[in-house]
Amino acid sequence: MKILVTGFDPFGGEKINPAWEAVKKLPDTIKGAEIVKEEIPTVYGKSADVCKKAIQKHQPDVVLNIGQAGGRFTITPERIAINLDDARIPDNENNQPIDQTIQTDGQAAYFTQLPVKAMVENVKNNGFPAAVSNSAGTFVCNHIMYQVQYMIDKEFPNMKGGFIHVPFIAEQVVNKPNQPFMQISDIAFCIEKTIEAIVNFGDKDDLKAVGGETH
Repeated sequence: MKILVTGFDPFGGEKINPAWEAVKKLPDTIKGAEIVKEEIPTVYGKSADVCKKAIQKHQPDVVLNIGQAGGRFTITPERIAINLDDARIPDNENNQPIDQTIQTDGQAAYFTQLPVKAMVENVKNNGFPAAVSNSAGTFVCNHIMYQVQYMIDKEFPNMKGGFIHVPFIAEQVVNKPNQPFMQISDIAFCIEKTIEAIVNFGDKDDLKAVGGETH
């Protein structure tokens, strides 16, 4: 198995993005799966172009995109991506789409093919907080998750895709009182544990475990 793991560059005035910093720390092999690492820009459209070129070059079985979700306490695999760009802030090339459809011939939403509950359980079983998320937002994180799912739908039907949001790291919250954070080494460890679950489950159905939300 070959897994392409991407992380975004810094955005929103930050000097670092824990997503890419954590991806860089991943081992080159996890449970026998080859790990290919790629940085992608926090830019609508261009992020998908860079990701697609990496897919064409490496022909992965799985694409796992990683992004920063400042304010979240846990490692959160995303369950679904929606066909909507609605930017609260500009991206790194000053694009700020408002209520724009990502792909006119795409589905309203796509569910990940990855075993998100098994991923969460493996992180928790190794001593760190994790939860399934049912909203990837409407910024570039949702955009890339949707775009990869669209590529799967239209061009790469044998590939699987998914997205994980990670918290801030310590240096990002020095001047952000009461914001949760994790150490970068711990984020990398947690991502590794999610990948272990992806490999272990292969084509098996995800766990039937409690993981829903009331609101």
